[in-house]
Amino acid sequence: MLRTVAVLLVEDCAPFEFGVICEVFGIDRTEEGVPPFDFRICGEHPGKPLRLSVGAQVVPDHGLDDLVHADLVAVPAARIRDDYPPAVLEALRQAAANGAILLSVCSGAFLLGAAGLLDGRPCTTHWAHVDELAGRFPSADIDPDVLFVDDGKLITSAGTAAGIDAALHLVRREVGVAAATTIARRMVVAPQRDGGQRQFIEQPIPTCEADSLQPVLEFMLAELRTEHTVATLARRAAMSERTFARRFVAETGTTPHRWLTTQRVLLARRLLEDTSIGVDQIAERSGFGSAALLRHHFRKVVGVPPADYRRTFCRSA
Repeated sequence: MLRTVAVLLVEDCAPFEFGVICEVFGIDRTEEGVPPFDFRICGEHPGKPLRLSVGAQVVPDHGLDDLVHADLVAVPAARIRDDYPPAVLEALRQAAANGAILLSVCSGAFLLGAAGLLDGRPCTTHWAHVDELAGRFPSADIDPDVLFVDDGKLITSAGTAAGIDAALHLVRREVGVAAATTIARRMVVAPQRDGGQRQFIEQPIPTCEADSLQPVLEFMLAELRTEHTVATLARRAAMSERTFARRFVAETGTTPHRWLTTQRVLLARRLLEDTSIGVDQIAERSGFGSAALLRHHFRKVVGVPPADYRRTFCRSA
């Protein structure tokens, strides 16, 4: 059972992610059947204002001593930096050693990484920060596609609203479904979202760095409904099939089939966002031929079914 919840603040903390933790754990909802939390906002220097990322300040009432024995230590997003306060990192390590659950939101994972708490652990962060997190902490096992990762005593979440998903998941796991549902209802959010980060990432059209295959790529884009094979594409490029396949991977980083599938999915995404035509028509226009094949490849690439993606991103309604 979670009893004490400590939020760790550092300079340039993001107010939304901080607010998410406050909303889930810091509001007294005992009249609605949610167990109370001893909620503490902690900083290295209690009583001293800390700058937020939006030109405001917040004053933590508690110091790091009130963090190291908490049941849950939550780390909201903050500006990524090369050096974090040594006392803050040591407090995180002590809390982990004392058995605390660690919860990070978005770039809060970098603070945990700097404390050595991501080494060898599955984790995630905002998709825009994944490469940097991997570069700084190569021992971390980073999943870039998910909304959050639950590794027992370590829960890391993706950007912004994914912190809501992770926090409600933690309440559901530690306190119960009823409490998580009650909090979600008051926040006017879904108790549990489907899918992962891939649906929110704008995927650029892969291009060819060299000129040799560019005409072939343009032809493939113009003829997405056509069933292209390595043999037909190699003839158009005036190459042998083996040479064409090798050159295609070298210049695009993927195979012709995967490249074509990605282009078809990208077109399907745009049609789901910008039109109200049916999935069967989208499958035909994007070259998949059948709705079943579209759903299979769309979910594999984007992470959610086409219908769910449309409900979230359609702009034509």
